[in-house]
Amino acid sequence: MIYLITVNYYSTELIANLLRSIQLEQPASYKLIIVNNSPDDALLPTLEMPSTFIIEAQENLGYGRACNIALNWVYAHDPQAIVWLINPDAHLVGQSIEQAQAFFHQHPEVSISGTAVYDSAGKVWFGGGIFLPLLGAILSKNLLSKYSKKDYFVSEWVTGCSLLINLKHFSECPFFDPDYFLYYEDFDFCQRYAHQNHLVAVNPKITVIHQVSSTTQRNISAKIRHSTYSYLITLEKHASSPVLLIRLLGIIGHSIIRLPIKPKVSIGAFRGIWFYLKRAIQP
Repeated sequence: MIYLITVNYYSTELIANLLRSIQLEQPASYKLIIVNNSPDDALLPTLEMPSTFIIEAQENLGYGRACNIALNWVYAHDPQAIVWLINPDAHLVGQSIEQAQAFFHQHPEVSISGTAVYDSAGKVWFGGGIFLPLLGAILSKNLLSKYSKKDYFVSEWVTGCSLLINLKHFSECPFFDPDYFLYYEDFDFCQRYAHQNHLVAVNPKITVIHQVSSTTQRNISAKIRHSTYSYLITLEKHASSPVLLIRLLGIIGHSIIRLPIKPKVSIGAFRGIWFYLKRAIQP
């Protein structure tokens, strides 16, 4: 059994498309767990069926905390399971579920795996993650062609858009840091468990198609606020204080320059900085 987890925030139509792509995987055994972050989404009950399970969050918890609810549910029911976190605006290609099951059977040393992720135009959206702590740079780098003949390659982080977890490697349920609401929680997740000697990798042979930013572009100011806040707490956790300060000052400077041209972006950045500073000075 493989458990796919997705988070709904007024994304029922997108999840319906995701579900259709999963159903093409039959006869592979799976269950799609939907954590509902939008309790007034009247369309979501239409997706109830034997292969789906809806968990009501009662409010918008953000991505990581919503995933934690589902991870805890799966871990309580099947601590040896494979879990696949998948964005609602993504869909599977080919026999991906069977490939994922075979991959972890053949490579039990891998704890966390990403996949190849392409956008709807066929361009690589994620093909490997690198981290340059001296620069505070968290980058996606296309390594798919370099490692196309390999079953997997080691990556410093993988995107939460398509992230697989082999639960049998964890003595306790793995979790996303609840400090995050949205963005960079996947990087933090991979870094924390890599530091605990878990192998983080990318399987270049499993493909996911991602409709980029189809859910987060609805409110650009909120998107920038969350990404700015999350980036700053990520640097606090995984980079040095001087790097954090330099990056913080850089964000402030760029936001001031862009204010007349892109006011929503700049205001979102300023709000993210403000929330971060409020958090930083709390006892």
